[in-house]
Amino acid sequence: MAQYKYGDFLKQNNHAAFDERHAPGSTATNAGIYRCVGCGDEIAIATGHVLPPQNHHQHSPNSGKIEWQLLVFAQQR
Repeated sequence: MAQYKYGDFLKQNNHAAFDERHAPGSTATNAGIYRCVGCGDEIAIATGHVLPPQNHHQHSPNSGKIEWQLLVFAQQR
């Protein structure tokens, strides 16, 4: 689970980008922290970089399929 110390630097947002699920090996549409929906593993990635492919990120078959979901969006100015 993503953690933070200073809540003043975070803002809740209900943008649809947080609801999208991305396949392994797909391009990250936003910079930030992505979470595997199946096992809860988290990664930080820059916009345009490739999310971990199926053969790189493995978890128990009981955890379901590997899908990445945006957890925290990193806003750039």
